[in-house]
Amino acid sequence: MSDAAHLGLLGGFECTYAGNKIVLPLGAQRLLALLALRGSGMHRVGAAERLWPNSSPGRAAGNLRSALWRSRRIGETTLIECVGPRLRLAPSVCVDLRHIYCQVQGALKGQPVAADRNSEGLVAALSLELLPDWTDDWLVMERDRWDQVRLHALEGVAKGFLSQEQYLDALQAALAAVAVEPIREAAHRIVIEVHLAEGNAGSALQHYQRFRAYLHRELGVAPSPRMTQLANTLLPS
Repeated sequence: MSDAAHLGLLGGFECTYAGNKIVLPLGAQRLLALLALRGSGMHRVGAAERLWPNSSPGRAAGNLRSALWRSRRIGETTLIECVGPRLRLAPSVCVDLRHIYCQVQGALKGQPVAADRNSEGLVAALSLELLPDWTDDWLVMERDRWDQVRLHALEGVAKGFLSQEQYLDALQAALAAVAVEPIREAAHRIVIEVHLAEGNAGSALQHYQRFRAYLHRELGVAPSPRMTQLANTLLPS
């Protein structure tokens, strides 16, 4: 809805209301982002400790009150609900990360994602990092979770494109997954499968050789037997 409040966490923090960007202090941004990532909400004390871990309890509580005052409402719209000692993001607030999670549920269950007109935007969103410029310790686990979700989703999208013989789109989705985690073999294997489906055995072999060299250089290990067996089919007999 045009008059709804939206929070963007992917690629950087952004808050919009009725289509207009809302400028908020960093403390308010961090509180909104924390609650957006904790769907069930948080106790006030826990939120204060998480957001200001190096401050005294009194100072952290004061910082929280200030952040809450600045971010609880936009105009007549409530962004943060206070239920006793607990805080939670109002259900009416749209969060880009939650929207993406809903879109990729099939991929997270190992199902290929249907390739349609929305897939290009989905790949672009899955390529974005979670609040990349923030250095908060509480974001480490959230970023790890997001990275695992987007890796599986990008691979699912790539498989969906591949099954429909949309090879360029499949390759772009698979390479986006490779960019997220270069050592992840599953994404590289999809890249090779796309090249093979197009009849480009040379490109498939070249990609395998680059991946093998990267693994050896970075980790001192070799690709899995499954990957090696796939590559052996490309070598001249």
